[in-house]
Amino acid sequence: MKKLLMILMFTLLPLSLSAQAALAAGDGPSKDMLKGIITEVHAPERTITFQKDDTKELITLALGEKMQPEDIKLNQKVLINLDKHAETGNVMKDVSIMFIDMTVSKLLALLVIGAIGGLLSGFIGSGGAFVMTPAMMSLGVPGAVAVASNMCHKFPKAMVGAYKRWKYGQADIKLGLVMAVTAVIGVQIGIKIQKYILAQFGGAGSNLYISAVFMVVLVFVGGYVFYDAWKLAKGSGEATVGKLALRMQKINIPPMIHFKTANITISAWITIPIGVLTGMLAATIAVGGFVGVPGMIYVFGVSAVVASATELIIAFVMGAWGSVQWGLSGLIDIRLALLLLATSLIGVQLGALGTTYVKDYIIKVVMATTMLIVAISRGVKVPGYLADLELISPLEPGTIALFEGISFWALVVALGSAGLIIIVAMIKGMTADSRSKKTILGVSNG
Repeated sequence: MKKLLMILMFTLLPLSLSAQAALAAGDGPSKDMLKGIITEVHAPERTITFQKDDTKELITLALGEKMQPEDIKLNQKVLINLDKHAETGNVMKDVSIMFIDMTVSKLLALLVIGAIGGLLSGFIGSGGAFVMTPAMMSLGVPGAVAVASNMCHKFPKAMVGAYKRWKYGQADIKLGLVMAVTAVIGVQIGIKIQKYILAQFGGAGSNLYISAVFMVVLVFVGGYVFYDAWKLAKGSGEATVGKLALRMQKINIPPMIHFKTANITISAWITIPIGVLTGMLAATIAVGGFVGVPGMIYVFGVSAVVASATELIIAFVMGAWGSVQWGLSGLIDIRLALLLLATSLIGVQLGALGTTYVKDYIIKVVMATTMLIVAISRGVKVPGYLADLELISPLEPGTIALFEGISFWALVVALGSAGLIIIVAMIKGMTADSRSKKTILGVSNG
């Protein structure tokens, strides 16, 4: 325990110093984005009175050509994108409500999402964001706020999950920290990408980007993981090191690092691209685990159990650093973060416990199944975002409602099926383990 705490302390020390430097630099939103409250709407003049969040200064902004005065919400925290091509420089391009109204139904939904997301996090190693971020967006949370709030909630949850699985002898701390160093670089790149998209295309552009990346990566990675799990289930159920990983392990470019728990020796240069990509996706769409875990399994040759446990260490470091960066931009909704955390801390411990009773391929089945169903949930939202950006013709209200329904129920199926598979697998594993112990005890007594 002392060794773990010492390693975490020395890892977070440079991150905290960097965070202080970033705070001093005032790394906030682009100058083309404004955060604050709309206090008045002047319909005849097509202008609004806007109070800036940082200085409390009142300014007048003109509505863009396609914006209607009746659609403007008063006295709510909003994010405004200015039209950079307008002559006056104070014309609104679009506006989005940053923090949703919290109702009882939304509160309960967030608690359930947190519990299942935590269960997934402890079981497959990902922060659970590939269900949490789309789920928050389905509740009306803007994409950038969903990403930022999810990253804020996941680092304490990941810390708990990493500690539990380290106690089970599954987490490779050394590998996790090596990956985390490059993942932090990826986080910085990802945040800049997300801010650029927000500044250029507004909330609709951010939502489109998040959904499109979700769909492409989930289908690609989820399909491959599912195929691999299917092959394992048909065979012995025991995973073997793939050909790609064996080739990677033969590359002898110093420094070569041996990872004891993962039982591999690999060049540090092989870990860099996987770490950077993990961090970049974590910052842009709040998901890095479905790249980090498959990367460790298929590129490094780590078992699914160790890879999923080690990813929690990476998620902890990335989450802590990313939360500071997103916090500087004021895009974290602390209500969402705390509600998700409340139940996910319970779920992550149950998920971690479940890994001690199942085979490698079960973890891969859960990961792949959830990814593919969530890909459907995000994919059907893409046409709506394209229409918002006027890249395609406007959709009929009935079509929009149909897509909304498919997206919602696909997400419900993803959450329900993931939780059911994990619980059933855990019960079967515990039952088999109990019978085995009774048999051994009976033989020893006999």
